Amino acid sequence: MKKKNVSNGLKVVIGIIIALASVFGYVTLNEDGSFYLHLDNDISYQAVKDVDGELEVHFIDVGQADSILIEQGEYSMLIDAGTNSAAQTVVDYLEDQDISELEYVIGTHPHEDHIGGMDNVISNFSINTLLFPKVTATTKTYEDVISAAQAKNLKLTVPQVGKTYTLGEASFEILAPNSSSYSSTNDYSIVIKLTYGENTFLFTGDAEELSEEEMLDKNFDLSADLLKVGHHGSDTSTSQAFLNAVNPQYAVISVGVDNKYGHPKKSTMELLKEKGIEVYRTDEQGTIIAVSDGKNITFNQSPASYRYMSE
Repeated sequence: MKKKNVSNGLKVVIGIIIALASVFGYVTLNEDGSFYLHLDNDISYQAVKDVDGELEVHFIDVGQADSILIEQGEYSMLIDAGTNSAAQTVVDYLEDQDISELEYVIGTHPHEDHIGGMDNVISNFSINTLLFPKVTATTKTYEDVISAAQAKNLKLTVPQVGKTYTLGEASFEILAPNSSSYSSTNDYSIVIKLTYGENTFLFTGDAEELSEEEMLDKNFDLSADLLKVGHHGSDTSTSQAFLNAVNPQYAVISVGVDNKYGHPKKSTMELLKEKGIEVYRTDEQGTIIAVSDGKNITFNQSPASYRYMSE
């Protein structure tokens, strides 16, 4: 009995110390219960939150497009929804996973190969938060998404860089876009870093080298176990400096078979090969599922090839 009292008292004391340390800037408390301990100006330590269960990341095969389903326990989110022609594929896939509600739906940027099926998703599922960057488009595809959202009384939320959201026992932080105006719509892509226990995932939409440079300039912690390769493996994304900073063990490329853009490009595949990164790709393997237990990541496929489509 005395041991229990001592233990409870110790927890109270530790809690008070952490709270006081946060006031003076030595500790940053996170919404998910973890915290950063700042040892000096150059070194910090993040206490990893213990997790129970698994996190699944489904890179749905939607051809030359993106659609990623993330599940943690009873909570789910969707990043992008493929093309207009793949809309039913995405809806059917979610239904096959017994999903009726999505905590978050993220449209990384308003290109048809990322939001084409999003109006169907909005119409068929309950959605709590719809995240879009602060950029519009004059296309019917974009108008269809807006109409579907209005029909469900859903507002488009523009996420702020640095903001953290929770998904069950997982959390994700917004890392981009970092400017208000770009010449390329791809650079408006919402980039997020997802954390589950000790495992981290970086999802980059179609963010190109300019957005990558901005994230590097802001000294964000870009390191991740798994990288969703930007812009379907195009040479406009995944610069050497950015890939070095992420330093992933695994890379996933969502890309269409024999696509007209020649994705993935030779330079991108050579960078991945030189670093010995295991590559998974939807054009060769179909839908790819990565499963994390908070410490290790496993896949439903063996690694794919470093084959490129064009120079």
